[in-house]
Amino acid sequence: MPQSEGGYVSLPAVNGNGGAIYQSTTEPTAPPSVFESVKRAIGHAIKSSPNDSEELLRSERLPVIVGGSRDRDKPGKTLTTKMPSAPTHTAEEAHLLGTMPVDPMDDIELRSVQLQFPNSRGSILEACEQRRVPTDKGDVHVAIQGDTAKPAIVTYHDLGLNYATSFAGFFNFPVMRGLLENFCVYHVTAPGQEEGAPTLPEDYVYPTMDDLAAQLLFVLSHFGLKSVIGFGVGAGANILARFAHSHPDKVGALCLINCVSTQSGWIEWGYQSFNARFLRTKGMTQGVIDYLMWHHFGRNPEERNHDLVQMYKQHFERAVNPTNLAMLINAYIHRNDLHLARTPPGTPGTETAATTLKMPVINITGSLSPHVDDTVTFNGRLDPTNSSWMKISDCALVLEEQPAKLAEAFRLFLQGEGYVKYFRPGDWDCTQSSSFI
Repeated sequence: MPQSEGGYVSLPAVNGNGGAIYQSTTEPTAPPSVFESVKRAIGHAIKSSPNDSEELLRSERLPVIVGGSRDRDKPGKTLTTKMPSAPTHTAEEAHLLGTMPVDPMDDIELRSVQLQFPNSRGSILEACEQRRVPTDKGDVHVAIQGDTAKPAIVTYHDLGLNYATSFAGFFNFPVMRGLLENFCVYHVTAPGQEEGAPTLPEDYVYPTMDDLAAQLLFVLSHFGLKSVIGFGVGAGANILARFAHSHPDKVGALCLINCVSTQSGWIEWGYQSFNARFLRTKGMTQGVIDYLMWHHFGRNPEERNHDLVQMYKQHFERAVNPTNLAMLINAYIHRNDLHLARTPPGTPGTETAATTLKMPVINITGSLSPHVDDTVTFNGRLDPTNSSWMKISDCALVLEEQPAKLAEAFRLFLQGEGYVKYFRPGDWDCTQSSSFI
């Protein structure tokens, strides 16, 4: 510091403004905003002429010294809880460093971002070959996905859905795409439930659940399939279980999700009867939509996946033929019991193979599904030596909410039954089981 005989002397004024050089480091009486401090620094860094610089200095406000952590606990101090958007350099620092403050609001451009395996429903429509198979109860819509020379997987959908809305997201999942390169999937849709289906005639007698299961014989015969792997959800799982129980030689394995093996109870029968009546007379009402959402997602689905819930609601409102759905619901609530029983070994006069399913079964549900108890009852009727029960956490509609866990479980199930060879992660190699020969 400059010094005279009597002590320190003040430096001359800067630019003739009468302010000392230390004035910019003192705290002003009225604290300005951080934004104006940044403006001041930018003005010094990008000034184009001395006149412009002097104009900015005359109109600028002085910066604020932000207190450290020691000042936060002092009474009367105003806490600054807002993070600054950019470093606040003083004019002197800007001149010395020759840099400008970073602006965090610069536009950021994302380039070359592509989704390799989108789980879109349009892709499965384009990838499938559409067929109509004649049966004794009318035509059945079947969508074929894959090479027909490979082992067959037959799927069946749940209430209010069809093959595209029920299985498109899951079968377009990357893991499932790799696995299904070695299988052919036959997506069966119940009569009148396909996309854009016309209203069935008034005199049309809708097939019962046993009739729907019997229609699968016509599908297998039409495509020349000797044995298949069943993959069903909800009402479709019940249909596949009926078919497997009646024709055990036609089914090599079963993957059933939210399968109900008993007849409908009074509460279910009452709700679904009202739904069928409203669908026939008033169309798709809000009450019917709410019940269908509960049937698929359980309670409070918006808290888990709001976008998925809205997509399904829009599907029920716009893409479902209410009259045809009423017929399917009526057939489902009038279903009879599957008459399955787990018979202990050695029971006189009975055989386990005659009272329960003979083929391997994986019985899956979601922890938030309203059908958990039904799957437990169904599991108690299966042979424990060739069946397993799995409850996947944090989901109700397993195919949409937890596709990765379901795909892994399905792959391990097929591998354990000899349909898939052991492989390292990233390798997919499947072989044809002896049941398909």
